[in-house]
Amino acid sequence: MSTFISSDLKYPGQIQKYQGKVRDVYHLENNIIVVVATDRISAFDTIMPKGVPYKGQVLNQLSSQMLKSSKKIIPNWYIDSPDPNVTVGKKCTPIKVEMVIRGYLSGHSFRQYKKGIRNLCGSIMPNGMKENDKFPNPIITPSTKADIGFRDEDISPDELIQRQIISHKDYKVIENYTLKLFELGAKRASKQGLVLVDTKYEFGKDSDGNILLIDEVHTPDSSRFFYSNEYNFRQRMNLPQKQLSKEFFRQWLIKNNFSGKKHQKLPNLSTKFLDSVSKRYIELYEKLWGEKFIKVKSDNIGKRIQKNLSSFFNANNFQKWIINGCVCINFIVTWVIP
Repeated sequence: MSTFISSDLKYPGQIQKYQGKVRDVYHLENNIIVVVATDRISAFDTIMPKGVPYKGQVLNQLSSQMLKSSKKIIPNWYIDSPDPNVTVGKKCTPIKVEMVIRGYLSGHSFRQYKKGIRNLCGSIMPNGMKENDKFPNPIITPSTKADIGFRDEDISPDELIQRQIISHKDYKVIENYTLKLFELGAKRASKQGLVLVDTKYEFGKDSDGNILLIDEVHTPDSSRFFYSNEYNFRQRMNLPQKQLSKEFFRQWLIKNNFSGKKHQKLPNLSTKFLDSVSKRYIELYEKLWGEKFIKVKSDNIGKRIQKNLSSFFNANNFQKWIINGCVCINFIVTWVIP
């Protein structure tokens, strides 16, 4: 099988490209961005050298569905998804804060809890909890990114405001949006027999100064889910919760002596293991959205995206980004031979 590792779009009207951990973001004229979801996977702020088959398609299609459904709650950047791996949206200036919201003591919050920490980003975690216990109420534990690199930093709302990363007024807006989105996601998950454990949201301002939800929403990369029918039993029996999230990938790395620390060597990512990761991502899509995931073959992904973007741009009169009726696109595809 093949994995879609990187994209290289070049056409008139393109201003700049930004490559994130998973997505390639292209800034166009008229405040339009094209976001290409690749099969890259990261953990502990490290991008893995191999990709996960169909991961980009899963993330893009699931996030697109969630963005469309959440527009009734708050405004967001989404315009359309002309290709299974691509979303076209409204350009925003990002607010340099990740709004992490947690309903349960899991992942990073539990790792901090084990160290004896009870105040996480200004939110108090009660004593006497065990891993995966539910908090009395969801807690918001913001993080902010450094100007250089991918390292995230835990930070309290008061520190965000004191360091002038965000104003008090704007913080209250995104705090309210975060709570509403988490409630919406939790209800959606519950209907599908899942528990939304924690997630993160990102926001930005459009050219008119309006705060919009940006980036992905309720995907395996940004969120953690448990199975609701097994949750209570597993907690009573002190058993690990079965997860539909990227946490199992982090735990696998930890068991193989990698947690992002200096001088640690990445373990071998075998084709068999990466295929199991792919199946987890597809399982979450089907479970959360309630429909079968249709794999789009990746051996012709460049041609497919070129055709779909060209059709979209033509239909929306974006002629200035078209050369003789087609968008010029090149792709880097890494082949994985079983």
